[in-house]
Amino acid sequence: MDSIDYYNKYANLYFESTVELDMGETLNKFTGNLPEGGEILDLGCGSGRDSLYFIQRGFDVTAIDGSKELCELASIHIGQNVLWMQFSELDFYEVFDGIWACASLLHTAPDEIKDIFGKVIKCLKPGGVLYMSFKHGEFSGFRDGRYFNDFRSKEMKDLISKFPELELLEMWKSPDVRNERGDEGWLNVLVKKKDKEKQV
Repeated sequence: MDSIDYYNKYANLYFESTVELDMGETLNKFTGNLPEGGEILDLGCGSGRDSLYFIQRGFDVTAIDGSKELCELASIHIGQNVLWMQFSELDFYEVFDGIWACASLLHTAPDEIKDIFGKVIKCLKPGGVLYMSFKHGEFSGFRDGRYFNDFRSKEMKDLISKFPELELLEMWKSPDVRNERGDEGWLNVLVKKKDKEKQV
């Protein structure tokens, strides 16, 4: 069973366990970098929790997920269609003011992360902002039925440095909002795609 199979099998359980989680502080930090009414790609939207937050605040949201079952649940939750799409199928070009990749890119294997990351960055307008979060650590492999690619700060900075069009805005660690978990928590990252004249 791969990660997509996991989310299809446990879609209802995952929806119920995540739809009410409070991500407000991080969401505000992200949206504070965006123009009013800007276009957001919710990359791996899961329950649609964060898409709904963006929609309620006047943003134009495109939500996608690789799990067909979660797409159906999230579509109902946010009141608009959620695109059933894998990261590898991304083909937007400079469309979005912001991309929200909350606990989604972490399912990408180390030998694929650079290519997928490049596709994601192409989706951003110059001046656009990407938020992403990964489990903090050094593990890569299957855990609890899903594939995880964990990152520490140095490895994340190394990945970002491969893309000269990016500027690191902020990187911080946070505990899991499901505070019963005893793991190392999360590595949060905000990067900005430089304006064209600065991409040298």
